[in-house]
Amino acid sequence: MSKTDLRIRPIYHRLKHRIEAHICISFTAYCVYKELERTLYLEKSGLSLKTATELTQNMYQITYTLPDSKHVKSKLLKMDDQQAELYHIIQKNF
Repeated sequence: MSKTDLRIRPIYHRLKHRIEAHICISFTAYCVYKELERTLYLEKSGLSLKTATELTQNMYQITYTLPDSKHVKSKLLKMDDQQAELYHIIQKNF
């Protein structure tokens, strides 16, 4: 795993709280990445980690508010088979 895998750019922050925030965000992204890797392994999924990250780039959800009741609803838009598999794995484990 490298900074390139996480798409981390060099930091140019000078203020302590900005440096700490950058490190916190980077570490959180790394933890999410490793947890996804672990989950795919435990589920014996045929999806590679790289494929899984690419699949999520084209998964969309729409959120809307019903005008009369003011209820907020969300709906996942149509997914292909691999996206559906990934979604069910993630939903099952989280």
